[in-house]
Amino acid sequence: MGWFTRSKKNINTDYSEKMDVPKGLWYKTPTGKIIETDQLKANYYVSPEDGFHVRIGSKQYYEILFDNGKFTELDEKVSSKDPLNFADTKPYKNRIKEAKTKTGLTDAIRNAVGKVNGKTIYISCMDFSFIGGSIGSVVGEKIRRAIDYCLKYKLPYVIICQSGGARMQEAGISLMQLAKIESKLAQLGEAGLPYISILTDPSFGGITASFGSTGDIIIAEPGALVGFAGPRVIKETIGKELPEGFQSAEFLLEKGFIDLIVNRKNLKNTLSEIVDLLIYKKANK
Repeated sequence: MGWFTRSKKNINTDYSEKMDVPKGLWYKTPTGKIIETDQLKANYYVSPEDGFHVRIGSKQYYEILFDNGKFTELDEKVSSKDPLNFADTKPYKNRIKEAKTKTGLTDAIRNAVGKVNGKTIYISCMDFSFIGGSIGSVVGEKIRRAIDYCLKYKLPYVIICQSGGARMQEAGISLMQLAKIESKLAQLGEAGLPYISILTDPSFGGITASFGSTGDIIIAEPGALVGFAGPRVIKETIGKELPEGFQSAEFLLEKGFIDLIVNRKNLKNTLSEIVDLLIYKKANK
């Protein structure tokens, strides 16, 4: 201990106490610039230095999109089982338990309804932090329930996509969810209710094979990587070099796969305007 220790005015000269900087106080941009996390949050988690869209989860998207960050979460207790008693490097039951503890989520998607610029919209948002945002039975079931809710209350539907593909631990059951979701989206279309797909980084596998690419309007964030298989697999399969920017949102916009690229800070207003055009103005005619 040092000779002098001052306890008043929050000044401590006892250097035997370790003074740590709280984790997460700073963020390093892809170009190497260090910025405060509060500054990053205030800029919608977009790096002010280079416009890089930092990967975020449902909590952050709901705070950005819903008015005053207020919403009602639905089906929050739906959780995966282990019908195949699957084990790879660890039992599937343990993997689910660990993911729940680490993320505070029950699965890779959340359902919420709330106001977006005064318009009631239902938004399902995926979380890559939960087993890579993989599509399993819970994802399919929660999307099914979301669409039934939209059909009942005549609401527009939005899915924020963020996934590495189907959940291998549920094998064929996970693949069945793609057909299940598409059949429900067909009902939504027959009812004249819009479905908007928002592709964020990354959106791969079953998403691009199904609901990620079947929206009435398909939006992507700048720089988002979207595809079915990874570039290495594709390159090895076709035996050719891939074009520059392959699988980026900008590349896909040029090829007509998506309708528009929207900066995250403009996402709320863009979503509101699209819904206004597709449903509310139509209803007022």
